[in-house]
Amino acid sequence: MTEQNYAILPPGVEPQAFHNAVQQFRQLLGNENVLVKQEQLVPYMKIMMSVDEAGHAASAVLTATNVEQVQGVVRICNEHKIPVWTVSTGHNFGYGTAAPHHRGQIILDLKKMNKIIEIDPDLCTALVEPGVTYQQLADHIKEKGYKLWVDPPAPSAIVGPVGNTLDRGVGYTPYAEHFMFQCGMEVVLANGKVLRTGMGGVRDSNTWQVFKWGYGPYLDGIFTQSNFGIVTKMGLWLMPQPDVFRPFAVKFRKDEDIKDLVEMFRPLSINGIIPNGVVFAGTLYEASATVRRSDYTTEKGVTSKDVIQRIRDEHNIGAWTAYGALYGTHEQVEVNWRIVIDSIKKLGKGEIITEDHAGNDPAFKYRADLMRGNMNLTEFGLYNWRGGGGSMWFAPLSQAKGSETVKQVELATRILNKHGLDYVGEFILTQRALHHLIDVLFDRTDTEEMTRAHDCFAELLGEFEKNGYGVYRVNTAFMDRVANSFGPVQREVNKTLKRALDPNNILAPGKSGIDLDT
Repeated sequence: MTEQNYAILPPGVEPQAFHNAVQQFRQLLGNENVLVKQEQLVPYMKIMMSVDEAGHAASAVLTATNVEQVQGVVRICNEHKIPVWTVSTGHNFGYGTAAPHHRGQIILDLKKMNKIIEIDPDLCTALVEPGVTYQQLADHIKEKGYKLWVDPPAPSAIVGPVGNTLDRGVGYTPYAEHFMFQCGMEVVLANGKVLRTGMGGVRDSNTWQVFKWGYGPYLDGIFTQSNFGIVTKMGLWLMPQPDVFRPFAVKFRKDEDIKDLVEMFRPLSINGIIPNGVVFAGTLYEASATVRRSDYTTEKGVTSKDVIQRIRDEHNIGAWTAYGALYGTHEQVEVNWRIVIDSIKKLGKGEIITEDHAGNDPAFKYRADLMRGNMNLTEFGLYNWRGGGGSMWFAPLSQAKGSETVKQVELATRILNKHGLDYVGEFILTQRALHHLIDVLFDRTDTEEMTRAHDCFAELLGEFEKNGYGVYRVNTAFMDRVANSFGPVQREVNKTLKRALDPNNILAPGKSGIDLDT
């Protein structure tokens, strides 16, 4: 292949320079790990956002198998000023998948760096590479007979703890805040040097995965949702398997019940009675495990209230369904269960469902699996609600107050319905905060609907910002927009760090709105 045959070039890079870089990549990684043909790049162009795939097309895909190769890639990228977008498993559905921030960036795919380096069953720690999936980690733990649990996000089996933690994702067990339970990173910096954070800088350290802070400034946070380095190893804490696990659900029949259920569950979460990430699932989010919209209506636009009520009635789905679990010894669980039951009785509403009562209910099984760290892919049923492959997660934060949740649901529903789309959402309670997860679902094959979805997402961001709400994650098409909402000072601090750590702006420019060229 000559330099004239490349389908896409990195921005600002001449054909001959790119050809020279490709030859260097081949020498470093082997021909099979350097993909430049159009048909090889197509799988990395698949996006679910409301924009044209061409705007996020890569010029090449590289796969590395060790840290030294990552250092070599960084060196070559610096030499030729080639931007590189790094992914671990590339399954960040609804937030951008594996596609780069903008056209022409090369992708560094770390899926082949998939070693589970160490698990300590006594200290309940692990050290893993970026390509390790939750399924792989769970299988390894089971094979070794360790009494340990992982905490996966909803699309658990095919995603990995490194990528999800770096994007500050959440799960559903008591270890739901993933970054909180991360401990120690190995990072390849833009200059090719390798940094080990926390206690990892001490030679022959055996405390790298047990003490987060190390000495001096705490650095791990700056490598999450950023483009300041490439994480090649990460430590994480695993949950010891409890003697007793008791999942439960509480169904509430009215839309306005969200206010009361938040007020009831918040103190139970803050006080550690219910220690896991408690979910409050809305009707259509709950229904997606078993129901398709086309079973009830083929009309475009908003699903009517009458149809939603039919779905509730025919499938015994609440307006809101709360899912929580108790963990611990028999004595602990029995005491806490009485507290939970008394709280629900005092509230005077809500239908309590336990594992014994749930039977074969697929929605209950799905949530119970998540709360015990089991692998499943049930959440992908969301994409069948409307069909057409369009999905963008809108993820504002809320105080754990009932009045705030009512306000957010009403605001989101009004905006979504205005653009002919449905509110499909849930909240995840982590003590004092609520992660409000709304899947903006649309048909990417329908140009008009894709335009409406794009306008809808932009309006959601704008109106929520006006009301003082920020999002904690966003897809690549809207990263710059969200960065603006956090103010000019934060943007300038991020740019200062970027300028110091990556003066050639080669590491994922545009990630989280951080780019020296803007």
